[in-house]
Amino acid sequence: MADVKVTKRDILAAVRLVAENGAVDFGTVSADDVIAYVDTTIAQLDAKAAKAKERAAKNKTEGDELRATVEGVLTDELQTIDAITTAVQAVEGYEDVTKSKITARLTQLTKAGAAFKAQVKTEDGRKVMAYTNIEPVSTDEDAE
Repeated sequence: MADVKVTKRDILAAVRLVAENGAVDFGTVSADDVIAYVDTTIAQLDAKAAKAKERAAKNKTEGDELRATVEGVLTDELQTIDAITTAVQAVEGYEDVTKSKITARLTQLTKAGAAFKAQVKTEDGRKVMAYTNIEPVSTDEDAE
């Protein structure tokens, strides 16, 4: 038998059906009270799901706008995430954007083929990722 996920809604519907059919004596609680409780709880579940859907749509829209802004900041020269973050924060409305959000959008752009990344050495000798809007040409340093 396949694993079937039983939801809270399924359980509540079953309890409501039992209460409607009078198959169980609920003691001090009437069947009408049980049905009313189940209906209220299902309505709350529906409202919660609708609100979550609204939040997800809003977050997706904001993410798409940030992704477009990050893509607009990319140039044909390699830039580190810190430099890209600073450039995006200079754009009006994105003053509070975090480095992790920029990194996430750069990953999305790289997967979509709209951005390219390469490893570069910083002045202090660390190796970090840098991004550009054109495919970087490999150099002799890359072979080392």
